Amino acid sequence: MKLYLIRHGETDWNVQGRMQGQTDIALNQNGIDLARVTAQGMADIPFDLCITSPLKRARQTAEIILEGKDVPVTEDARISELCFGSWEGLGCRRENYEVPVPIEQFRKFYTDPLHFVPAKDGETIAALCKRTEQFWKELLGNEAYRDKTILIATHGCAVRAILRNVYEDQTDYWHGRVPANCAVNIVEVTDGKAILKEADKIYYDPAVAVDHFTRV
Repeated sequence: MKLYLIRHGETDWNVQGRMQGQTDIALNQNGIDLARVTAQGMADIPFDLCITSPLKRARQTAEIILEGKDVPVTEDARISELCFGSWEGLGCRRENYEVPVPIEQFRKFYTDPLHFVPAKDGETIAALCKRTEQFWKELLGNEAYRDKTILIATHGCAVRAILRNVYEDQTDYWHGRVPANCAVNIVEVTDGKAILKEADKIYYDPAVAVDHFTRV
């Protein structure tokens, strides 16, 4: 089994520094362009199927990557983004900060995510990891997928939650950063053993996409 986990392309809320979570925001034009360049870079990959988050920014990205190919696409809500609840839509950068907790408390999302305290109606990282782990175990346990090449279209926080099932060091959640828009992580699975072959690969010039959410 070979897996290509891709984060969705850019959205207006990415640019504006707003918390998206499970709010259903579409790709902006730059996000569409990034996905198209990524599609060109992945054109020779013989995908057998695609599993996508049901959120439109992930689904759009998958559809652009697979354009012109007869690849079945299924949705799985377990790989949707972390839910920020009532904080969704609020500015979360220093210059536009609107989250109703001190900024240093919110920054734990980047610096100590496993102890990040969300909004009362939001989701913890632990809860995200639980649902993505269930997805992962079901994926690897499906005999029909043993020899398949699969595109998985998801989100920045969800990608890292899924990859916790692959990383040797599970204490470092972000592994240096939030994945860039359209970044691809390539995982090979042999006899149930998953190995990360390439991390956060991008197929475009990084100068055309702003790195909005680094660990700083």
